[in-house]
Amino acid sequence: MAGSTSERGLDPESARWVTRLSGDGRERESGIRELHELLLRAAQREVRRRSATSPVNGRELEDLATQAADDATYAVLAKVTQFRGESRFTTWAYRFVVLEVSHKLGRHFWRQPRAELAEEDWERLSDVFAAPPDHEAEVRDLTRAVRRAVEDLTEHQRRVFEGVVLQGIPLEALAVRHDTTRNALYKTMFDARRKIRAHLVANGYLGHEGSEEVRGS
Repeated sequence: MAGSTSERGLDPESARWVTRLSGDGRERESGIRELHELLLRAAQREVRRRSATSPVNGRELEDLATQAADDATYAVLAKVTQFRGESRFTTWAYRFVVLEVSHKLGRHFWRQPRAELAEEDWERLSDVFAAPPDHEAEVRDLTRAVRRAVEDLTEHQRRVFEGVVLQGIPLEALAVRHDTTRNALYKTMFDARRKIRAHLVANGYLGHEGSEEVRGS
C-alpha cells in the first residue's frame, strides 16, 4: 500500500485527486465523474489536433474521443495509488488519454486493407525535396541515390521510412503495426535519415554542410 499523500510530498491539488479517487462512496464517485469529464475534454482536444492527418472524422472522431476518455479513466483508477507526484496529477492523467487516442487512431487506420508499396510511391519522393522545376534532372538523380541508400538501411528502418515518407502512414498507425511507440519511431526515422544523408554525402550528392534532407512526419 502506498503511503499517505503527505508522505509522498504531493502538491495540494494532486493530493486532493488521489484522496478522492482512492476512497469510496459518493466522494469517489464524484471524483470519477470529474476525472472523466477532464479526460474527455483532453481527448477531444487531442483528436481535433490530429484531425488533419487522421483517417477518422465527424461523429466517429467524437466517438473515438469518448472511448479514449473511458479507457484512460479506467487506467488512471487502476494506477492512482502508484502516482508518485513527479508532475501534477492532471498532467500525469493526461498522458493516459494521449496514449489511448494514439492507439485508437492507429488501430483504426488498419481497418481497411493497405496497398503495397508501388513504383509510383518512389516517384513521389521527388516532392520531398521541393526543388524548382528547372532542377528536375538533378532531383531525379538524387531520388535514385536515396533509393539506393534506403537499400542499406536495416529492414525495420526501411519499412518505417517507406511507410512515413513514401506512403504517408501516420506514426500512430505504424506504432500499432510494429508494436512500438511513436517516440521509438521518431528515433528510427532519425537514424534512417542520418544513414541516408551519410550515403549522399559520401557519394557527392550533398556537401557536409548541405541543407537538403529527406524528411518524414
